[in-house]
This record gives sequence, structure tokens and C-alpha cells, in this order.
Amino acid sequence: MRIIMSKWSEEKSWEWHKQQGWLRGFNYLPRTAVNWTEMWQQDTFDPACMTQELQWAAEAGYNTLRTNLPFVVWQHDPDGLMTRVEHFLDICQRVDIKVMLTLMDDCGFSGDHPFIGQQKQPIPGLHNSQAAASPGRNVVMQPYLWGQVERYLKEIIGHFAHDERIVIWDLYNEPTNRMIFTLAGEDAFDPALEEYSHQLMEKAFMWAREVNPTQPLTVGAWHIANILDLGAPIYQHPTDIRALELSDIISFHAYVPLDLMNKAIGLLKEYKRPMLCTEWLARHAESKMHEQLPLFNAEGIGCYQWGLVKGATQTHIPWPEIKRTDNDYASRWFHDVFNEEGTAYALNPKTWTSALLLFYLSPVFCRTHSACFQANALCIVIMDIFYNVTL
Repeated sequence: MRIIMSKWSEEKSWEWHKQQGWLRGFNYLPRTAVNWTEMWQQDTFDPACMTQELQWAAEAGYNTLRTNLPFVVWQHDPDGLMTRVEHFLDICQRVDIKVMLTLMDDCGFSGDHPFIGQQKQPIPGLHNSQAAASPGRNVVMQPYLWGQVERYLKEIIGHFAHDERIVIWDLYNEPTNRMIFTLAGEDAFDPALEEYSHQLMEKAFMWAREVNPTQPLTVGAWHIANILDLGAPIYQHPTDIRALELSDIISFHAYVPLDLMNKAIGLLKEYKRPMLCTEWLARHAESKMHEQLPLFNAEGIGCYQWGLVKGATQTHIPWPEIKRTDNDYASRWFHDVFNEEGTAYALNPKTWTSALLLFYLSPVFCRTHSACFQANALCIVIMDIFYNVTL
């Protein structure tokens, strides 16, 4: 008789947290890909670019990343996708980067349903203009197709259920997200998506627990105030509440100023479990690295900023509504930390150098110095390189 995995106990979740150390990472697509379909399908899979970029990341002190898998690629080439995931995990392992795999995602910001083959070119001036959902909002709203989604989820998790290269499973990115980005502003998909997404998220937890992986499960709460609406509720949406109830490890998204980040963390501490902030860093929205990275370290919260290398997703450009209202938006990047040549954003060569960044944040340094000293060095260097502030 097969035993179905139950939600982890608090004790087990904290033991996992202790084993990982401080997870400091980023959300990842290579600079050559406009979306995860382009990242993972056979014709555009780019391991050379991935190897280069992840080496930059490792040298800068990152030890984990979060990336999404596309259901549409699995539908058309399940064996090939599995082979490419293996290849990617090998690349990550060579530079000591652990991987969070995200299996579903409602962020179809392009407005198109996912499709295989050549993807559209980025729309100039538009943030994440070709973002594709997984399995796709059209699939989410047709429950008779969920059997395929169940098979996809179980095959992926089952294949890697005991793989130490994967640190955690993020089952569903931003369930109920209906946003569509356009040059004129922001639009929204069918409101009926929300109920279907909520139900599919619950089923995803059930299906994943039937596989019984050794890694924990999570879905991030993401409905929170931001610079466009500072008075909005924090993680009170029914899907957020349910995600937090079901997760082994608490995860959340917060593109917010420091005071709201502190408030969000305070609210989430009520769950008495380790936390991961799986999306943050949005400079125009007052989500700043030099302010919030020290907070994550002090609180023992793993963190995954949005973006690594400026590229085809154009996430250095702010969200359409911020771009529309900020005449000075082009003076700084919204997300991302390296340009296409691997140079840190806003590097000031008159003070700290990139070599100093690599020294202080190298894996060797992190293993041989105290966490406190490491965090202080991290904060000083990041403040200088990203904000031209010298301490």
C-alpha cells in the first residue's frame, strides 16, 4: 500500500531550512529567450548561454535559482524536455547552484495562449512582452484537460523526486494572475480564471503529494500592495490564504518598499515556518537590493530577485503602468543585475571593483567566513555596485 505524503511538520520544515543555509538567488531565463517556451524547446535551448550566465551568478555569490517549465513543451516533446532539464541541472550543479522548479504559471502577460515553435519577437519598450503561461489560461479554464496537467506534474516531479539538485518545488506561480501587458497600459483576462486557478492549485498539491518527493512543496502568496496601490491588503486573497495553508515552506512575492516588506514578513511569521521571498527587486517600486537584502539575511529568509541578465524579456523596463506615469523611468533598471556582457548594473569603477565583488561573494569566501561578516560584505559591495554608495 502506497503512503501518500502529508504536509510537512513544522519541525521537518525547519530541519530542511537548517540544511540549506541562506538561499540567495534569482528568477532565471537566459538573455536569449523571450519566455520559458523559448528557453526549453529544442530548437532554442541555449546551454552555452546558460553556462556563461550561471558562471557569472556563481562568481557573484548566488547559490540558487528559480525557473519555470512550460507545459506546452512537455506536450509536444516530453522526453526531450526531460533531457534538457537534466542538462540544465548539470550546468547548475557544476557551479553549486540549487534549483527551484516551478511547474505552472498564470502570468500570460503577452495575452497569447502558449504555442510551440518560433516565438514572437519582443515588443520594443514593453516589459516581459511575450510572457507565456503554463499550462495556459485556456487550459486552466477547461477542467476536462486537467488530466494532462496531472500527468505532466507527476512525470516531472516523479523523475526528479529524489534529486538533490532540486531544492524545492514551486507548484504554481501566481495562480489567478489575469494581467496582460500592452504599450497602452495593463489589461486583464477573463475574471472566471480565478476560481479555476484556485481549484487547480489545490489539485496540484494533491497530485504532488501522491508522488511523495523528498523536496518540499510551495506556492507563493502574491496579492500585496505595491507602489501603485500602497493601501491594498497583504496576502488576504483566498488563493493566497489557501496556498500558505498547503505549503511546506512559506513563499511569497513582494515588490514593495522596505516598510511594507517588514509588515509582510511579520504577517507571514504567524505560520511558524521557514520563508522564501521568491520574487522581489523592482527599483521603480522602491524594492531595492541595498535595503532588503540585509533584511532577508537577518531574518533567515531565502530570496530570489527577479532577473539576472538584461535580455529579450526586457524586464529592465518597468511595468506598463509605472512606465506610463514615470517620465524618468529610463534612468534606472526595473529588474536584472547584469548587462549582456556580464558587467554589474551601474558599476562605479572609481570605488569598489567587480573583482572585489567576486572575492567577497565567492563560494569559497562564503564557506570560510562567518555569516555575519559575509552579510556585511555583501551589503557593502551591493550598495556600491548597484547604487554607487560607498561605506
